[in-house]
Amino acid sequence: MEISEQRIKEMTTAGLNLIGQALSIYDDKLRLVVSNKRFQEMFDLPEALVQPGALFSDTIHFLASRGEYGHDQSVEDLVSVRVEQALAFEPHYMERVRPNGQVISIEGAPLPTGGWVAVYTDITSTKRVEELLRSRSEELSDQLLSHAEELSASNRQLAATISALEEAKRQLTEIEARTRMTTEMMPAHIAHLDAEGRYDYSNRRLSSVLPGRPSDILGLHISQALGAHAYERVRPHLQQAYDGQASVFEFTEDQDSRRIRVSFTPDGTGGVYIMSVDITEETQARVALQQTRRRAMAAQMTSGLAHDFSNLLTIILGMQAKLEKMDLPEDAAELVAATQQTARRGGQLLNRIADMTGNRTPQPQATDMRGLLEDLRVLASPSLPRGVGLSVVNTLPDEALMLDPGMVQDALLNLVLNARDACGSSGQITISAHAIGRIWVEITVSDTGPGFSPDALDKALNPFFTTKGSKGSGLGLPMVYDTVKLAGGDLQLRNTPSGASVMLRLPYRPAPPVQSGLALLVEDSDDLRHQFRDMLVDLGLSVIEATSADEALALATSLDDISLILSDIRLEGAATGIDLIERLNAPIPTILMTSLPYDDALHRRALAKAPVLRKPFTRAQLSALIRTEAAS
Repeated sequence: MEISEQRIKEMTTAGLNLIGQALSIYDDKLRLVVSNKRFQEMFDLPEALVQPGALFSDTIHFLASRGEYGHDQSVEDLVSVRVEQALAFEPHYMERVRPNGQVISIEGAPLPTGGWVAVYTDITSTKRVEELLRSRSEELSDQLLSHAEELSASNRQLAATISALEEAKRQLTEIEARTRMTTEMMPAHIAHLDAEGRYDYSNRRLSSVLPGRPSDILGLHISQALGAHAYERVRPHLQQAYDGQASVFEFTEDQDSRRIRVSFTPDGTGGVYIMSVDITEETQARVALQQTRRRAMAAQMTSGLAHDFSNLLTIILGMQAKLEKMDLPEDAAELVAATQQTARRGGQLLNRIADMTGNRTPQPQATDMRGLLEDLRVLASPSLPRGVGLSVVNTLPDEALMLDPGMVQDALLNLVLNARDACGSSGQITISAHAIGRIWVEITVSDTGPGFSPDALDKALNPFFTTKGSKGSGLGLPMVYDTVKLAGGDLQLRNTPSGASVMLRLPYRPAPPVQSGLALLVEDSDDLRHQFRDMLVDLGLSVIEATSADEALALATSLDDISLILSDIRLEGAATGIDLIERLNAPIPTILMTSLPYDDALHRRALAKAPVLRKPFTRAQLSALIRTEAAS
């Protein structure tokens, strides 16, 4: 059972109150940290001066004002001298007689973090006994009396020192426990190696950074904890740290292809501190940002050129159209037709360049990969020759992923068509998809064609490089590469024993589950309302229904647990689903639905307020939109 910090303080104070001596602890700013009841009683201090945070100077001022230190100096001078002595934080021992005749000893010891602990002991009776012994034992030598006094003082000093050491030990133990708890909560592996490369400290987070590695690694050599392959990657950097130079580097681990950043820092005594962090998501975001910046630069460079070339092509086509109407020889007519065809092809190329450098921001949404790949197969099959087969092998987990389905499907269709051209009149195209851990989605399009030439492997991702002669633009693979990089992924070209393959690697980001809760369904058609209700119930939601915006607003105002509103745009009465959104006191996730065309003014107004589903729609479309709203 855990003990609260307040309870610990109460127990500590109770323990200090059992000590017969007065005790006080001040921090490095001369603020009271803790004192016991005997401290207040000995000096008859008011309650305010024994509360944590009370100033040492205020306590000295109070005592000096009562004549505790005599009347030879002014109160302000006494306070100034005592504060200056206290700020020196030096060990000291002294004895003094109070105005009431009480004799006390004061033992002060500095703390490691600044401040000091002081122990006040009533030695009045001890002094009286010493005087009695001195008066009755004149036969004892002065040397014996001196030794007795020194022994008595040493004992008192030892008792005070022990109290201070115990308090310091308690504070150090508490600091160490808090430090360990903090490091174990951090999303990184923090450790220390001794001079021989063995772990003598670890926050037990190695397995969260490097899957498959142990968490309990104290006493293990780093090569045993990391495994031979990973150790060989870090060994040169580790040796650099043992040689006295800090090292920060990144590497990709083998199991899940995670990107890991490691810092080795010499500790100055022969050991090395280690911090390892999984930066896979950071790397994916960095790749996407870099691609976005490159595209922006490319767009800036090409937009002006594309505009000028477009104008030139327009002039050429206009002039060729005039020439076409003239009575020209047959050879000249063929040249005019060829010029027109070339100019049109130039226009198509400019359009492809615009597509490649234009604003193509990914719009991730909950995507069923099984459905996307099946739709791709249906979409691509009619464009394949009779002798070319297309198969899909999907071993991805059965869960929705956050991807831009349009961009992914366009990229894969582009690769399938390239594979078709490579196969010619016969062959096989295979699309395979699988997960690498829960870090990457890997999709490979392979074919049984002749494979990539060495030149193509080196240059195929460069814009305008093509092996199709005049039939190719050289922008297909670069656009696929652009799509993958915008998503934070990667693309690789390679030859296989049976042909060629293009591998796409995209970040594995599961869509958030459809949350259970209460949905408000607003639809004035009984038949449609029952159909939409069944969809929502199948998705795990409870449903209440309304037929007008006014009725829905009353329900939304009176119920606090509505997690979703699904409303038609046009409803009974004058108010619309858009009016419902505008009248809500608190924002509730809302999806509008309609059968109105896109160019209808009400439809366009609705798109500015909330996501809109076109009727008819499927349960999968509704589910994906709800998941996308939850993710945003």
